Amino acid sequence: MSRPFKCRRIANVPGITYFKPAGIPLDNLEEVTLSLEEAEALRLKELEGLEQEQGAEKMNVSRPTFQRILASARVKSADAILNGKAIRIEGGNFELARNRYRCRGGHEWEVSGIIVAPAVCPECDNTEIQPVLSAGYGCGRGGHGRHGGRR
Repeated sequence: MSRPFKCRRIANVPGITYFKPAGIPLDNLEEVTLSLEEAEALRLKELEGLEQEQGAEKMNVSRPTFQRILASARVKSADAILNGKAIRIEGGNFELARNRYRCRGGHEWEVSGIIVAPAVCPECDNTEIQPVLSAGYGCGRGGHGRHGGRR
């Protein structure tokens, strides 16, 4: 029996999802598609500087799965940069972690009607805030749910 699928958690959808090399018309351009979970793995490892274990925990996946997602993202990014291809960020199998937050001190709370994460914990004023998955929120394999459709 195969292992149950764990939906990959991402903190947000990037505001810009298409990049292309300057000076090459779109008609002559090849594309590389980076899934949203690949973009999230790059963000966690390269921009936040997290270790793979920490990144895996934030994405709700095992460390080997995080490593595979990250390796795929790096190969695709290198291919696009070194071979002059466009990068499109879309699709994948993921759940969007929103509206529920946890501070480093372990306090959790829900925020309604807000898009920007709170700056401090309402209980202890800790500024290290992370989004967490709300109870009952999820997706299925294939990503054809509310947030993670394949295109």
